[in-house]
Formats: sequence, C-alpha cells, structure tokens
Amino acid sequence: MFRKIEKQDKDFYINAVKDFYTSDAVVHNIPESYIEKTFDELMCSDNYASAYIIEKDGERAGYALLAKTFSQEAGGNVVWLEEIYILPQFRSCGLGGEFLSFLKEKVNVSRVRLELSKSNSRAMEVYKRHGFEILEYNQMIYEKKES
Repeated sequence: MFRKIEKQDKDFYINAVKDFYTSDAVVHNIPESYIEKTFDELMCSDNYASAYIIEKDGERAGYALLAKTFSQEAGGNVVWLEEIYILPQFRSCGLGGEFLSFLKEKVNVSRVRLELSKSNSRAMEVYKRHGFEILEYNQMIYEKKES
C-alpha cells in the first residue's frame, strides 16, 4: 500500500504535486522547477527527503513527501511530513490515516512534525485522531528569492 517512490512515478508525482499546490490545503503555489528539483533529489539520495507512493488496489492513489532533520529538543531524528496528498477519487477510504500509522510505526524517528493551513479542518481532525497535537510555536521563515 505504501512504497518508496521510483523513477517511473515521475509523471504521476509531478501531476499530483501540481494538484496539491492548487488545492485549498496550501496557501500558495510553487514553481514547477521546485517540483522537478525535489523529484531529482528523491532519485539521487534519501539523506534529506524521501517520498512514498500511496496505493489502493494496485492504483496510485497519492503520495507523501518527508523531510528529515535532527532536533535536540526532540532528542533525535525528526521527520517533517511535508506533504500528503490523496487523489480526490480515493479520499474517505482511510488512506491518509493508514499512512500516518505506517509513519509512526515503521519510520524510526523521535518526532513527526507537520503543518497545515487553518482552513484544512478535515485534515486537522485526522491528525488529532492519530495523536498529533497543536504545537504552540509561531514559525518564521526567510526565503531566498530566485532572480
């Protein structure tokens, strides 16, 4: 049901990511070049990121993108669930929840962290059912703009 992404998944992955970034689950779109860079990174190494293809009955139903880091506060390795996207025709089948269980049980980390837009209340309920809690930190970012 969950397998590491492979080269033959490129078109599916790119199209699914485009769908994700035009959905109400995110607050802004990203350039396609970022998606291509991520796929290339996934194919050459899993040091910083890894991805899974989510399948149902032998069909690709979605993907999950993980970013890896280390946290002194968490006492070890941390995985960021950067993105999880289920194609519309496969939603409400429990795939997202099953992936969260897989992630917590099979990936050896001290903490799983994620973010979601405030408007995505459906996803928030799924995360809460799987033991995720709201983290009371504000986050700030600096992004280097491409010229």
